[in-house]
Amino acid sequence: MLRSVHQEAGQLDERELDALSALEKKVLWLSTWTIHNANHLRESTDGLKVGGHQASSASLATIMTALYFSVLRPEDRVAVKPHASPVFHAIQYLLGNQTREKLEQFRAFGGAQSYPSRTKDVDDVDFSTGSVGLGVAQTLFASLVQDYLVARDQSMPQGRMVALIGDAEMDEGNIFEALLEGWKHGLRNCWWIVDYNRQSLDAVVREGLWERFESIFRNFGWDVVILKYGSLQQAAFTEPGGKALRDWIDACPNQLYSALTFQGGGAWRKRLRGDIGKEPGFASLLDRRSDTDLAALMTNLGGHDLPSLLGAFDTARGNERPTCFIAYTIKGFGLPLAGHKDNHAGLMTKDQMATFRASMSIGEGREWNAFEGLDIGELDLQRFLDAVPFAAKGKRRRHAQRVIVPGHLVSKAKGIVSTQIGFGRILDEIARAGGPLADAIVTTSPDVTVSTNLGPWVNRRGLFARQSLADTFRNERIASAQKWEFGTSGQHIELGIAENNLFILLSALGLSHSIFGKRLLPIGTLYDPFIQRGLDALNYACYQDARFLLLATPSGITLAPEGGAHQSIATQLIGMAQDGLAAYEPAFVDELSVIMRFALDYMQRDGDAVQSERTWLRDETGGSVYLRLSTRPVEQIARVMTPELERDIVDGAYWLRRPGPNAELIVAYTGAVAPDAIEAVGLMAEDRRDIGLLAVTSADRLNAGWTAASRARERGLIHARSHVERLLADLPARCAIITVTDGHPAALGWLGSVSGHRTRSLGVEHFGQSGTIDDLYRHFGIDANSIATAGDRIINSRPVRHLRALD
Repeated sequence: MLRSVHQEAGQLDERELDALSALEKKVLWLSTWTIHNANHLRESTDGLKVGGHQASSASLATIMTALYFSVLRPEDRVAVKPHASPVFHAIQYLLGNQTREKLEQFRAFGGAQSYPSRTKDVDDVDFSTGSVGLGVAQTLFASLVQDYLVARDQSMPQGRMVALIGDAEMDEGNIFEALLEGWKHGLRNCWWIVDYNRQSLDAVVREGLWERFESIFRNFGWDVVILKYGSLQQAAFTEPGGKALRDWIDACPNQLYSALTFQGGGAWRKRLRGDIGKEPGFASLLDRRSDTDLAALMTNLGGHDLPSLLGAFDTARGNERPTCFIAYTIKGFGLPLAGHKDNHAGLMTKDQMATFRASMSIGEGREWNAFEGLDIGELDLQRFLDAVPFAAKGKRRRHAQRVIVPGHLVSKAKGIVSTQIGFGRILDEIARAGGPLADAIVTTSPDVTVSTNLGPWVNRRGLFARQSLADTFRNERIASAQKWEFGTSGQHIELGIAENNLFILLSALGLSHSIFGKRLLPIGTLYDPFIQRGLDALNYACYQDARFLLLATPSGITLAPEGGAHQSIATQLIGMAQDGLAAYEPAFVDELSVIMRFALDYMQRDGDAVQSERTWLRDETGGSVYLRLSTRPVEQIARVMTPELERDIVDGAYWLRRPGPNAELIVAYTGAVAPDAIEAVGLMAEDRRDIGLLAVTSADRLNAGWTAASRARERGLIHARSHVERLLADLPARCAIITVTDGHPAALGWLGSVSGHRTRSLGVEHFGQSGTIDDLYRHFGIDANSIATAGDRIINSRPVRHLRALD
């Protein structure tokens, strides 16, 4: 009988190794069969190849068996190489966290996902993967978040953050950006395991790549463990002729090793006999092995050898240092595809699968049986699975209590103030007041902390580091507005200027409630145009349902002197299109205060996806929030913030000037162009007395609500009306709309489609240039005179006076 208590890897006895070997075999079978079923057996209605990466999955089967069934503990977290998703699902199936139905629907609607997904898979996914490189970096930043939380709660269990990486995945630049940031912050408790099968999607990788990897990781302070030879190879090296064999393996080019692997034992024998057959003792070493045994020896690399893997992982657990394991593997190990340079997208044929099934002792109709074809008794193996340490506490999704957000956030803004300045003041007031809300907030920025107005917050709350670091300028009594002091109590994480790192850190911070059971409210700032530089990582963070508040400032051509490279055009459209992210663009600080209060609450929601019949938005599910702010000073409006106005600001728009019953024209604006829109309405009001002015605080929310309400009506809910439909409901049919924004005109151009009104959309469609705000607004036609001229031309009525000819 197998022992039901798993011991440390170094103490595993032969029976436990037998159990792990049996599970390795079963994982390889289930992952391979899942892909085969999806491509060859399941009915196809569109004729498309389903795919699934049988070869890439096979190369990690042994490593993942060792990790999940022996090495990992409940507090450890893993980002699985995307192409090893079938292996992950197979393991979770054996642990009882995945269903046969989901495996049978792999890569189909409602089935197990192509790549592990926190939000779409039912099994215990820690970090979503798919866009290669991002999941790898996620584990590094999750380790830093763990340090941040441990500094506040020493009793919190500390786990390893583990990434399983394809060797070709190491080409992704964001990985190296993350490595540098990890070094700056004293990274620990992080393992990266490189699946070094020496094959990419298209071909075989360059020679000596492992040496470059080793050098890079050691330079950043990591331990490096190279797992090249398995137990069979190590034993063979001690035989007469063994040294010659080892030297030949070390010198063999990657392409030749892969080709011989694919050709099999006879090819190995012929090549080895020709190259080193005359070395003393080597002929006998060959003769003692059949072709089958020789093929097993030559493919017994470290990444496919359980004793080697378990010993290396056990040793690494003895310290906190970040560790990179370079594990030599065979792409397609154990399959007829093994080693072939075209195997990445290759699929086993039905004949090959029949042969493979026979070798695995799997009976017809018993392919999904968890214990079919194994030499260990079902009860014994189930007992072993029940005692797997990683699964000892069941599913590991954590929960954290919500932080109460006050009904109002203080916004001290009078006179002429920009939304960027207003943001700094609101956050500073939160920091000054203290309490649970202030304590839960953690800010971060990629080297633009001061220029995005996080300085007041940092001065009050400090910068986080595991080791204290004083502000030398302050100690030397050199005048500075900034207190730059690091320590464990700090609540700002300063990053280098790499936007990918910002978004992946926000992803890690924004999952702290689920990964670590601790609620954080992350706020990240950057310049608006550089959202596009980190867009893949932002999309990744939202796909994982991470929760954060993103402040992007300055934005648009309003950052006039900086020129086109620092002026954003498309970010409003990104905000509208990005799932999981509610985008806002306030013009006034009181609007910003209302939106920030909503955002800090919205980030914490996790209710059902029930649509509100007021907005037709799924607000109870929560999400992240993006605020597009500006450095343009705007004269603030003295007004009382009523509950109705607050609601409209959150829902996306309100009437700053309500149109009269005979309105021929309204102007709709968003963000920093507010002064020009207000001035333009003033110019036209004398001749268009019923003119209206619509303040759009969120084109994203308006558009999403309108789309959802339209969809609801199409499904029979004829009463469904969105916020924007109610706002425009009383406009006469002949009324025209002028929209204006410091961004692409399409952001508001759709408003005319809501009720069929003629629309002229003003905005920025081309790269900006240096100048004053007046210069650029006039050049792009979003100044007051251009707005009024557009209003004059769109309707056939008496001309508007006081207009100037356009340039």
